[in-house]
Amino acid sequence: MKMYVICDNTDTLTGMRLAGVEGKVVHDRAGVIEAIKETASRDDVSVVLITSVLKGLCNDYLSDFMKKHPEPLFLEIPDRHGAGREHGSIAKFIESSIG
Repeated sequence: MKMYVICDNTDTLTGMRLAGVEGKVVHDRAGVIEAIKETASRDDVSVVLITSVLKGLCNDYLSDFMKKHPEPLFLEIPDRHGAGREHGSIAKFIESSIG
């Protein structure tokens, strides 16, 4: 199974492609929704990475979509500037996961 990235700039996509992850660059809500639908229809994609900025554009749609479709797994990632990244977010996640 493959990973796929939906991002808002070519630098992020280039970096992900260097790591072997295909993806798509979009800039507006309609483009994000279309990319989500296209990616979810693929049988070979199991994890979809989506930048925080784009998730913010369609958070309501993506939340509803994930409730109805358990696969693929959508994970939010910060963009190349760190947008959406909270200080210590990994530590907070680990602490909340294991106590």
